[in-house]
Amino acid sequence: MDDRLFVILIILAVIILLIATDSYQRLKLKRSVKERWGKVPNQPRFDKEESLKQAWQEERSFTKWHSEIDDITWYDLDMLSVFELLNATYSSVGSEALYQRLRNYRWQEDTEMERLIEFYEAAPEKREKIQYHFAQLGKQDKNFSKHYLAKKQKKRLGSLPFFLLLGSLPFIGLLLFLLGWKQGLILIIASIIFNMIYYQVKKAQLETELTSMRYLVQTITTGIKVAKIAHPLRQEIQQSLKKLKSLPRFGFSFRVKNNSETEVLFDYLNMMVMMPFISYGFVLDKIERYNQEAIRLWELLGKLEIAAAILNFRTFMPVTSQPSFADGAVHAANVYNPLLEEAVMNPVDWSQTTLITGSNASGKSTYVKSIAINCILAQTIQTTLAESFTMQYGHVFTSMAVEDDLSEGDSYFVAEIKSVKRLLDAVATKKRCYCFVDEILKGTNTVERIAASSSVVHWLSQSVSLSMVATHDIELTEILKMSCANLHFSEQVTDEEGISFDYKVKQGPAQTRNAIALLSVLDYPEEIIEQAKKEAHYFDSYRKWQPLSTESN
Repeated sequence: MDDRLFVILIILAVIILLIATDSYQRLKLKRSVKERWGKVPNQPRFDKEESLKQAWQEERSFTKWHSEIDDITWYDLDMLSVFELLNATYSSVGSEALYQRLRNYRWQEDTEMERLIEFYEAAPEKREKIQYHFAQLGKQDKNFSKHYLAKKQKKRLGSLPFFLLLGSLPFIGLLLFLLGWKQGLILIIASIIFNMIYYQVKKAQLETELTSMRYLVQTITTGIKVAKIAHPLRQEIQQSLKKLKSLPRFGFSFRVKNNSETEVLFDYLNMMVMMPFISYGFVLDKIERYNQEAIRLWELLGKLEIAAAILNFRTFMPVTSQPSFADGAVHAANVYNPLLEEAVMNPVDWSQTTLITGSNASGKSTYVKSIAINCILAQTIQTTLAESFTMQYGHVFTSMAVEDDLSEGDSYFVAEIKSVKRLLDAVATKKRCYCFVDEILKGTNTVERIAASSSVVHWLSQSVSLSMVATHDIELTEILKMSCANLHFSEQVTDEEGISFDYKVKQGPAQTRNAIALLSVLDYPEEIIEQAKKEAHYFDSYRKWQPLSTESN
């Protein structure tokens, strides 16, 4: 067989294999999008918080909001787990937009978002097509796209004519070989080896720029595909694309990938002819000139993905509702915590600063967190885990899982009072705040804890904000009975069943204690139990402790 014919057959065979494999992967991806709808999302490989947080922080440079969920509140409420429950997105554009939406929000209803959700409900086949295009785009942690859009000056990689020359050498060699010049084969091999080595060296120095440009161009290509489908944001996306839609033609090497094995072969082909560097040079000027259009496109595409994720969340969660907003109290019917598999639902009637009392594990912390999480979800994704939920727009702050701050040299108590102080500073602005505190000032002695805690809570009760404080200190319910409402959780302790909880919120302060009863259930020595009962009875009678004698009873 003629050598030239053999080479041509090899090239054709490779092309056919790539096309067949690519077609199979596309069908497989479409089936996956359809099957995953209405289920809890599973994103084990992507959307690491470090990457999401970095993109969110970059976006602060070009987007403004009314309120922000700070790191303390975010981690107190385990909002990353809430994000993961919501995160039915298929691209990093969507997941980064969803993370940002849970960290920042505006005090107004997003009617555009609800229109999108209604559209998806009414047209599931179009929703699947849109999600499929985002799935083709895929996810890439640390894609630096937000960083790239935020930068006014983009970094140039080198001489475009030089890259064009290197990229053309393999084609020149192939042409010479087909014309009968065997030296053309040497030129092909030598130029490919040189280009791949040069590419790897240069790529290591410019990884951020190439990664950013690749995902930018892939996202614009996705936008072009999505703009062909009739949906509520179509016209705005088309407007944003007017100056950008030619970019994918120049940025062929940054084309949308489908995360299949064939992409490895395409990457090697790109290296051989220096396409990423060549494409970068062509694309750079347009991105710099039309930066605002690119930012707007990102926002619109992110909203398309968020709307589908919210609808998916509303589909698989047991009870959801859209909140209503009105000045005044927080009212809810059957609110629950989304992070618990068998969550107990409770009502909310919160019109003044409220103390929550009860023993350990009775449900008071879970109740406080469920309200805090729903105050965030109501204002960010317009979805609550309740049969109904009404509130006024406002900031949300917590002080719960305080730890020693070794980096600052802070003890537990210092870290705790700093955490509470930021709540006080926010409330002092006289803007509406929702403050949630679990075991206030527990890092100090009893007398000073109760004195300081009562003063802090009383000060909070005089503001336009609402505060909810979970505490073991029954004394606070007496000290603050004129300025605070009281709720409690209770338990039952029996010799037969041990301790049991119903996790239902009840009016008034807690009237029972279970610590000593638990000692009996766990077979502590009888003399310890009896002595503890005597000491507790003495304190309840005289409001002071009696010294214990060293003599045996």
